[in-house]
Order: sequence, then structure tokens, then C-alpha cells
Amino acid sequence: MDNVNENRIHNGVVQPLLTDMYQITMAYGYWMSGKINDHAVFDLFFRKNPFQGEFTIFAGLAECMKFLKNFHYNDSDIEYLKRTLSNKINPEFFVFLRQLTAKDVTVYAIDEGSVVFPRVPLLRVEGPLIIVQLLETTLLNLVNYASLVATNAARYRLASGQHLRLLEFGLRRAQGPDGGLSASKYSYIGGFDGTSNVLAGKLFNIPVGGTQAHSYITSFSGFTELQTTELAHKTTGVTHNLLELSLTWRNKLIPIFQVVGTEVSDGELAALISFAIAFPDGFMALVDTYDVKRSGLLNFCAVALALNELGYRALGIRIDSGDLAYLSNIARQHFQLIGEQFDCEWFSKLTIMASNDINEDTILSLNEQGHQIDCFGIGTHLVTCQRQPALGCVYKMVEINGQPRIKLSHDVDKVTMPGRKDAYRLYSASGHALIDLLQRSIEAPPEVGVRVLCRHPFEESKRAYVIPAKVQRLHKVYWANGQIQQPVSTLSEIRDRVTMSLKTLRTDIKRNLNPTPFKVAVSDCQYNFLHDLWLENAPIGELS
Repeated sequence: MDNVNENRIHNGVVQPLLTDMYQITMAYGYWMSGKINDHAVFDLFFRKNPFQGEFTIFAGLAECMKFLKNFHYNDSDIEYLKRTLSNKINPEFFVFLRQLTAKDVTVYAIDEGSVVFPRVPLLRVEGPLIIVQLLETTLLNLVNYASLVATNAARYRLASGQHLRLLEFGLRRAQGPDGGLSASKYSYIGGFDGTSNVLAGKLFNIPVGGTQAHSYITSFSGFTELQTTELAHKTTGVTHNLLELSLTWRNKLIPIFQVVGTEVSDGELAALISFAIAFPDGFMALVDTYDVKRSGLLNFCAVALALNELGYRALGIRIDSGDLAYLSNIARQHFQLIGEQFDCEWFSKLTIMASNDINEDTILSLNEQGHQIDCFGIGTHLVTCQRQPALGCVYKMVEINGQPRIKLSHDVDKVTMPGRKDAYRLYSASGHALIDLLQRSIEAPPEVGVRVLCRHPFEESKRAYVIPAKVQRLHKVYWANGQIQQPVSTLSEIRDRVTMSLKTLRTDIKRNLNPTPFKVAVSDCQYNFLHDLWLENAPIGELS
């Protein structure tokens, strides 16, 4: 299945009833109050970047579009609501719900896979108050986790560099089956190269891979358990005894590894031979079941050299415990030594994969220590986002019937930005993003080469002029008139957009330790509009 078809897959769980009950009760309150024809504008945004970083990757837009396209209450939904809500509900309300669709909703959105920042609306949702209110919880659900995982994955990619392979191994630790599928999908968007999740591979066309577990190795105790030891030569087809070849090579290698023959596990060798016979062209071995240096590495090399005699090339090893930097260097040294001694240049380039509860800090530490790892298999910390389990997107009304709305708070960070707004990203001559600018939709867009005043939304003294070398309008109409208005990007296209979008940020904004904050500003007009409305709505105290 290709990614184009993936865009047509609709998760049946994502439906109007995947919401909070108060959305339904508010909808009834609106309906009873005669607010059917009220027109509202809501912004979906977040207030703070996750993981103590200064950027976020926007993800989940394609799923939002599918949700809007399929939004309707079916007969069983209506029957359930009739049983669940008060028996005093006017029956005509259920008739209204049964006919409700998203055809009158308009959604402006930033392209999925883009780097985004706090306060800039990811979605601007406009339409009849009741329907746009009913969309809130589901849209937040579809965006929050997707963006969090994609951001987490992008941070792992930045930490490891572009030359290492990253594989997502988190299905068994994910928050249920939907969480597991979402994690695989959005990890791939964020920069991972593949997944162990077979269903995600089928549904989303993500490369799938895996080796074996320790249970496979420990299931063999000796050579007598091998049902077959024969393997045909890849080119000639002549059958050879892989056990005999492997034992011959192991005896040759024992002096190189400087181990005693009795230290090496025969059961482990039997397991590796079994797996090599099953997958001679895909032989990747777990080598830390007993002892990497004294057993696993030696047994792997013996089987790999035996396979080489029969025309096959092993792929490499996986280390799942111990000092990963040290063990990876030991492995590489032996691979290089064997490659030189036995005239197998390719042997020195065998893949070394590391797993073992790896997180972003682990990768940065391994980089400092100096390692020879080619690939990381990452599970728990990636898919559960242990460093920060939620992004915290919110959905706030900013306008109703053409009148701006503002939410006030003693916590300035929670004061909303009123009115219908457009967002622009201003770039420097070097091609780097300088600042995101929010301004009222009635204002003319910023122009290249024309100086624009950019203001901090809440601190009067923080302001600066910017002369942009490039101006990017961030929002596009993605949904209107009951139809998706933009081509919905494939996973590969979104993944490429993440890479390109991150390249527009300066290195100091992306660094792990003490990153430089990216500035989000408002126009002078938006600033005055915000503060005038703030003063108008803030209660005036009285001293006595």
C-alpha cells in the first residue's frame, strides 16, 4: 500500500463521539439559546515548546481532514445520546445533530511537518458556533500526541545526526494499539527510518525491520537442537554444512578474540546458525545474551564468515545491554581486524545497532564518549515521550459574530490573542527564519524589503524592526465547502518537509542545552488591539 492510499484510510474510532461530554451539553445549550446561526472563530495552538526545547513539529493535520470529511452522527450515535443525556432534552435537538456535518466549516492550517512555535495558531477553525465547538476535543486529540511524537523523533534525529539509522521499537510500550500505530507513523515523519510495528508498515508504507529477542538465543542449548545444519551456496546451489563451517571459523577466531573456548556458548552459536539458515541474506544477530566480548561477538563473526564462504553477507549485530560506547568500539575493532586478516573489506563496515532504553541524553552522551554505533533502536522514551507526556495544545474562541473575544488570566501566558489573525514567517538574507509575526487579518501582509515593526505581545519595551528578505504566509485554506482544499501530503512528503523546515532554523535554536528562543511577535496594530480589548474587559478594582 502506498502513502497516497494511506491518506484514504479512516480510523473508525475517530468520530464525533470521540469527544468530551461537555461539548455535547454546550451544543445543546447553544441550540436552546438560539445560537444556531452564530459564527465563531477558534484558534488551536500551544503555549510552550516541549522537551525544554525551542521548536515543535506540527503533525496530525491529515487526520484532522479525514475527521472533518467523515463528520456525522449516525443512528446509533443518536440513540446512545438519547439514552445518556437527560430525558428532558428537546427531541428536535437530536434531529439537528443527525443532520449536522462540517460542510459550513472553514479551516486554515499550517502545512503538516512544519516547524511551529508557541501562540501561532496551528489551525484556525471558522464556522457555525455549535459545530466548531463540537470539533474541539477531537481536533486537539489528533494534533497533540502527533505533534509531540514527531517533535520527539526530530530531536532524536538531531542528536544522532543524519548518518545514523533510527528505528522505532516502541509498540510493546506504547499507550494501547492506537498509540502504538500513531507513534510509528509520527516517529517516521519526525525522521526515523523504520519501525518494528508490522501493522504500521502495512498501513503507512513505513520500512519494517527487526532482529531477534534474547528468548530466541536462550531457546537453544546446544547443536543437537538444530533440525538442519545445511545451507545451499547462494550462487552454485551446492549444499554445505553451516555448523561445520562455523565451528571451523570459530576455532580460527578464538586466538584473535583471546578467549578460552569453554567460555563461548554453544547454545548461542546454535541459535545464530539456526537464524542464519532461515535468513542468510538478512543475518542480524543479538550478541549480548551471555557476554558480548567472550561469546556473542565471536559466535556472530564465526557464522558471518561461514555465510561469506557460501556467497552471503551478514548485516551486523545488535547490542541491548552494557556499556554501549565501549562494546561498540570493541566490536568495530574486531570487525576491522577480521576484515584485514581474512581479506574481507566489507566486514569492517558491518552494522552495529544499539538498543537498551535509549533516550536523547543517552545519544548525546554516547556522542561525547565516542562510539561506533550505526543504528539506534529506540522504544519507550520515544513513544511514551517520558520527558514530557503531553504537548498542551488548546482551542480558544477568538471571535464570534465578527466581535473579538479574549480570555484574561492572572497568568499572562494564558491570556489569549483576540480576533481573526494571519501568521507570517519572516526570513533573513541568509535564508534563516527570523521571527513569526501575528497580525490582524484586516492588515496588509508584510512585504519583502519593507521594514516592519515586530512587538512582544505583552512586554511593551520589547520590539524590533525587521526588513525581511523573504515572507512566508503560514496559513492555507485546508478545508472549506465540505471539501479538502489542499493536496494532503504523503508521509514521505511530510517527512521531507520536517527536514527542510528544520534547516531554516539557526543551530543555536535547535541545540539541546540552553537553546535560543525563537521569537513570536505581533504587529503594532495587533498589539494595540490586544491591549485595548484587555483594558476594556479587565474588571476595575475598588480600594476601600
